[in-house]
Amino acid sequence: MRVLVVEDNLDMGPYLAQGLREQGFAVDLVTDGNHGQDYAMAGVYDLLVLDRMLPGQDGLDLLRKLRAAGIRTPAIFLTAKSAVTDRVEGLDSGADDYLVKPFSFAELLARIRVVMRRGPEIQPSVLRVANLSLDPSTHAVERGGQRIELSAKQFALLRYLMRHVGQVVSRTMIQEHVWNYEFDGLTNVVDVHINRLRNKVDRGFDRPLIHTLRGVGYVLREA
Repeated sequence: MRVLVVEDNLDMGPYLAQGLREQGFAVDLVTDGNHGQDYAMAGVYDLLVLDRMLPGQDGLDLLRKLRAAGIRTPAIFLTAKSAVTDRVEGLDSGADDYLVKPFSFAELLARIRVVMRRGPEIQPSVLRVANLSLDPSTHAVERGGQRIELSAKQFALLRYLMRHVGQVVSRTMIQEHVWNYEFDGLTNVVDVHINRLRNKVDRGFDRPLIHTLRGVGYVLREA
């Protein structure tokens, strides 16, 4: 999952970015509203985490412009403005949630899970394909009752594949959602991570779940 964090606090921004990366998210961090708008308009994000009071333009104006441009990416405001009128204004601007500072990082993660389950199709709390299961809240992955230990990036990659079960995803699609703008698309890092993930998920089982379509991409399916 790829997240854009727009936060001008020089302590809070890196803290959020690092915490989310440790949870397996691909994170881009910018520190003002104008750059936030540029990134959100140009990038492919699954979630926006926005400070409300930003240099350049504030978070409310930023989100209103994105919504007016037809960008429906889920958004969570993080702000010190805690009055009811402030929360109502934030939600009315197009935000999906509004979290008041100071906040618990665990609560932010829970809010993210709730927001990402919303949409045309409600996402299940635990993803399952055949005898493989992945729990985003605990980072527990099991296949056939056996616990599988994954790195943060491997977990993010498997989660992306399981959210698109049966769909062929290209290397570019994986790069856009699992890595950030610092990723060097000319390397074979996607293939390396896929191979390592396949060794953990498929090795020792009769039926492989991760399949390669040469020249096209990858697909996770039962057969």
